[in-house]
Amino acid sequence: MEKPAAACYHLPGLFEFYELYRRFLPLYREHREYFYDWCAIGSIYGAPAGCIWGGGRISCGGAAAREVLALLREYGISGRLTFSNSLLRAEHLADPQCNALCEQFAKAGSVPNGVIVHSDLLADYLRQRWPELYLVSSTTKVLTDFAQLRQELAKPQFRYVVPDFRLNPALKQLRTLPPEQKAKVEFLCNECCWFGCTERKRCYETVSRQNLGEDCPDHRCAAPDAAGGYHFSKAMRSPGFIGVEDIRQRYLPAGFSHFKIEGRGLGSALVLEFLLYYMTKPEYQLQVRETIYLDNMLDLF
Repeated sequence: MEKPAAACYHLPGLFEFYELYRRFLPLYREHREYFYDWCAIGSIYGAPAGCIWGGGRISCGGAAAREVLALLREYGISGRLTFSNSLLRAEHLADPQCNALCEQFAKAGSVPNGVIVHSDLLADYLRQRWPELYLVSSTTKVLTDFAQLRQELAKPQFRYVVPDFRLNPALKQLRTLPPEQKAKVEFLCNECCWFGCTERKRCYETVSRQNLGEDCPDHRCAAPDAAGGYHFSKAMRSPGFIGVEDIRQRYLPAGFSHFKIEGRGLGSALVLEFLLYYMTKPEYQLQVRETIYLDNMLDLF
């Protein structure tokens, strides 16, 4: 696998924040001088509402697949479906909505699209039905042990593997990976979850059950300050946070190029802040923010 020359960001909310990207991407293309020259958009990920294969978050995307795929084609960006439900059974594979989406994404154009998966059952099904779609091993597997990560990276069916964010600081071990495995690691940069959490798998399983339509209450997070919700400033204080300078000075020189930005369950205003922080030069951040806010205030936010 050829190593990218720059940091590739994998951005949240393909369906959920379609309107934001419909305005941001022209600015990114027409004013490339506003943005760091050492980074690029590797993909945008998400899923529309009502997908039983969905996982990680309850999807709320309202954009139509044809609109999303047209946007991806126009800008030559890969799209990823977040089908990371961990509790799928054989009968779920026949779901018409999810099958139709995979068919559309598989036949969408010259840039390959992918699917983020947890279930081995679904991964095998996708490989048989749509070999054109590349697969990403989901962070919902909660790979917190380095040996687990190495085993996952050795699986040829996955183009990328997203470890749990608590492996982010383990650079001493991560540097020992061979180059072909380093090229598959995709770090989750801005997770706000408590670094000491022991119930992350249970949270993801609850979401999987809810996506399947099961009547189950939300999992009660026991983490300190959980009731406060997501705050970017809090995420920045986490030992697992990967900031801009970390990427440039530590991860890129060590041979890692893929970085995932969390945010599907957040608002478009906060996702814009991620785009500003991770991609936009400081001297142009206000200009980009004003262009997005002021030109589209009535119908975007």
